[in-house]
Amino acid sequence: MNYMVRLFLRSLVAAILMSSTGHADVIASSDPSGTWLTEDGRARIRLERCGVARDHICGFIVWMKDPVDPRGQPYRDALNPDPDKRARALLGHQLIMGLTVTAEGRFNGEIYNAEDGERYSISLWRDASDRLKLKGCLVRFLCQTQTWTQTLDVQPGQLVGLTGDPGGPRGDREWVSMLAPAARAKSAAK
Repeated sequence: MNYMVRLFLRSLVAAILMSSTGHADVIASSDPSGTWLTEDGRARIRLERCGVARDHICGFIVWMKDPVDPRGQPYRDALNPDPDKRARALLGHQLIMGLTVTAEGRFNGEIYNAEDGERYSISLWRDASDRLKLKGCLVRFLCQTQTWTQTLDVQPGQLVGLTGDPGGPRGDREWVSMLAPAARAKSAAK
């Protein structure tokens, strides 16, 4: 009898561990952190956990196919509604602002589009282990969806440093509090 009770308890503990591990795998598989090539192939975006509890997603341009204009100068955020940001280089700037997870495992929030200086509502989710879907909306019924592909290689000119470090992307002033503590201290100093 004692043997049967121990066998039952071991089975119960194993089942609990497997169910909690399975849950962690589902969460990890939906996490969009990584570097993604945009659908048009013009940029790579690094998505990473941010926020004090690391429960948000922030995104940064870490590579551009054409990072300089015809005069050889870095492309600037010339259409930004904030005049203080118009001189900043597009390469390395933050464009995805603290997305939050939904009950469906998607991440919702805002993206900044430097091509028109506007912010749009977005939702993103993993479509497959190496594909990310990003749905952006001007208004609720004017939406477009793109597929981004995960990249594991590094292209010449790609920023590989940590956020806020030399050789890494920079968080926007108003979003620095959303970054990890080490990155927050370095970005605030800039």
